[in-house]
Amino acid sequence: MQRFANPTLFLKLANAALPWLIAATVLLFAAGLYTGLVTSPPDARQGETVRIMYIHVPAASWALFIYVGMAFFSAIAIIFRHPLADAAAKSAAPIGAVYCFLALATGSLWGKPMWGTWWVWDARLTSMFVLMLLYLGYIAVWNSIDDPHRAAAIARVVAIVGVINVPIVKFSVNWWNTLHQPASILKMGGPSIDRSMLLPLFLMALAYAALFFTLLLLSLRSEIAARKLRQARLTEIGKH
Repeated sequence: MQRFANPTLFLKLANAALPWLIAATVLLFAAGLYTGLVTSPPDARQGETVRIMYIHVPAASWALFIYVGMAFFSAIAIIFRHPLADAAAKSAAPIGAVYCFLALATGSLWGKPMWGTWWVWDARLTSMFVLMLLYLGYIAVWNSIDDPHRAAAIARVVAIVGVINVPIVKFSVNWWNTLHQPASILKMGGPSIDRSMLLPLFLMALAYAALFFTLLLLSLRSEIAARKLRQARLTEIGKH
């Protein structure tokens, strides 16, 4: 892992990977949206509204994965002092926040015809809303503290402590009585939905992943450039 601590090497690898990631993102979204919105059948009970699932489920899943990644990078920053770990967590946070908001918004749109209401304060929705607040709090730490070292130290704590909410989101439908349906894909005994719906879900999950890594590398490039500029300014001030 220390090999990639060198920003020059990292940028070289990122620049080589980005064209492939961008192409994969476009192709996967095209395939996922086509199979999800055009070729997959309507649900027997939910009808055409089930198509919201192809946007909602991958967004919600990746919102959880990204926050776990932020906690992991924050732990790496504490343990190994990896110079790019904090930058990776910082760059991932806005992407995860957008995914989380998209999950909440599409869940609300899906909930109205299914539950008869846009929102209920049940365990799954409330814990997902808490995840959104954790994302916003993490971002606020970086934006409100001028000293980057102090901001990084506080942001690490927010990410690591906040990750306890991830299993609460995941298992809330099993632990409490909730309107939200239980897991239908990652469950004992295998998925409980038809294969014709699994394909677009799988493609959209890959599309969200490709988009995340594309945006992450682009954001990291900007973060590294900003750090170099800040260091150059500090050096120039030191000379005077």
